[in-house]
Amino acid sequence: MLILESARAPIRGGGGLFPILFHHKGPMKKMLIPLLLALLGTTAVAAPASLDDLNRMTRRFAPVDLTADTSALSAGDKIAIAKLVEAAKIVDLLQLRQRWSGNEALWEALKKDQTALGVARLNYFWINKGPWSILDGHASFLPSEYAGIAIPDKKPDGANFYPAKADKARLEAWMNALPAADKEQAQWFFTTIRSGPDGQLHSVPYSEEYKAELTALARLLEEAAAATDNASLKKFLGLRAAAFLSNDYLASDFAWMDLDSPVDITIGPYETYNDELFGYKAAFEAYVSIRDEKETRKLRFFGSHMQELEDHLPLARQYLNPKVGALAPMVVVNQVYGAGDGNMAVQTAAYNLPNDERIISARGSKRVMLKNVQEAKFKATLTPISKLVLSPAAQKDVDFDSFFTHILAHEITHGLGPHATKVDGKASTPRQDLKETYSTIEEAKADITGLYALGYMMERGQLKDTLGRGELAERKLYNTFLASGFRTLHFGLTDSHARGMAIQMNYLLDKGGFVALGDGRFGVDFKKIKRAVSDLDREFLTIEATGDYAGAKAMIAKYVVIRPEVQKALDRMRVVPNDILPVFATAAALRAAP
Repeated sequence: MLILESARAPIRGGGGLFPILFHHKGPMKKMLIPLLLALLGTTAVAAPASLDDLNRMTRRFAPVDLTADTSALSAGDKIAIAKLVEAAKIVDLLQLRQRWSGNEALWEALKKDQTALGVARLNYFWINKGPWSILDGHASFLPSEYAGIAIPDKKPDGANFYPAKADKARLEAWMNALPAADKEQAQWFFTTIRSGPDGQLHSVPYSEEYKAELTALARLLEEAAAATDNASLKKFLGLRAAAFLSNDYLASDFAWMDLDSPVDITIGPYETYNDELFGYKAAFEAYVSIRDEKETRKLRFFGSHMQELEDHLPLARQYLNPKVGALAPMVVVNQVYGAGDGNMAVQTAAYNLPNDERIISARGSKRVMLKNVQEAKFKATLTPISKLVLSPAAQKDVDFDSFFTHILAHEITHGLGPHATKVDGKASTPRQDLKETYSTIEEAKADITGLYALGYMMERGQLKDTLGRGELAERKLYNTFLASGFRTLHFGLTDSHARGMAIQMNYLLDKGGFVALGDGRFGVDFKKIKRAVSDLDREFLTIEATGDYAGAKAMIAKYVVIRPEVQKALDRMRVVPNDILPVFATAAALRAAP
């Protein structure tokens, strides 16, 4: 699914994301799963990193001002959003503690060193929310001991959710010996595992573990609820404040699904990626945003064409779905502030939540796309990449509207194509049939089906108010897609989005839709690109429709490679930042307002 740069995901949850240039986040099914362990051009160094090392590592994140238009907000909503930013700052501290037991003490110690090296260490610590560099396989960049604090070489797999000295085998044995209800609590999202004075393990609800911080959070959410005049926001904030104190998030998660407000807020414990021991425990995060009604209406517009697009897919008629289901909730927002797990290293540009299967089974999950984050990534990374991989003439066609609309189409077209199959007469699904190859094939399918769908709608004049029509609109669409493909490959073939993009890049090169120009640059052959896209889409859709596991494996084996001409372009891209470092300008202005 979408989300990650990998992201958060990750990409960082749930279906996520976006195969092109951001990290999408999502649940255990994350769209945006973090791709971050084998990036091309990383700067891994032995700890402790020198000042030059740290400056080099930090430059991989381009500082950008994140702004959002607050002019349409009511006076009450402006008060509410300022309160929510204040609450998000508490989330930052909570997530520091969850990530490692020594984090808070280390952060305080680092703030006391005002030398150039000390400031560089503090800045890079805050980017990573700890002493381990996420872009470098979580390797430490600090000395093994700092201010009397022993720093592990790598982030502990269990973060600070489990006793530091309790190994996985002991924890599993303890959990498996518990009564069913107690075992469920031990494995639940919102509990930590602690060791008592007698050495016995026990579960501690988040409402007790983080009582002081959650009490402060609840107060701020109640104050924000009192300020806003939006009924759905008022309801969610009241229920989420109560959840912080009761440890029961179910009612507030349902209210979040129904949130329909100019102020858009996601706050609480969600993603489980910090728990690398079991993947059970949820880290706190916050996204304080303002709804982008224009772009959200665009999603609804696409949703109204779902059946038409399904009916015209390049797939044998017997595999088409005669009744496409309702579109899952999706909203587009502009971020005002990100905190905790929602502001760590590669920035989340979309997420798919909640992760609680009780909500997912009843209502599905909601996708939230952060438009201004994606726009910042477009400017800071995709634009300079386009100058390195496209001809000067084609560079002029790289266009944010084309980029972002394709992201929306990618998400929409996850819902198109085969979702039920028959294997030996028994009901099955493409996910079951394709096994470990599914995520790569599905991400690539959503990418290319999204491109196919936009081409189909453009030809019929359905996107004239969005992307225009005719030769210029087509040049923008396909040249932007080509450049954004290199942005995905810039991270290496470490996750399903990048592997899926390698298939698309190499297939379209073989079919002549994309052309290597011989100087490390690439172009689009507009006489061949539409046919090549249609042929590739047919292959992906047919593999899923027939549950062709052998075909999926063969496609991956043939195309998930970096060919020499592509590698030449990637080598030139090492000077381009990997991601952005947000400066929350609108949040600062709101908090400073009288």
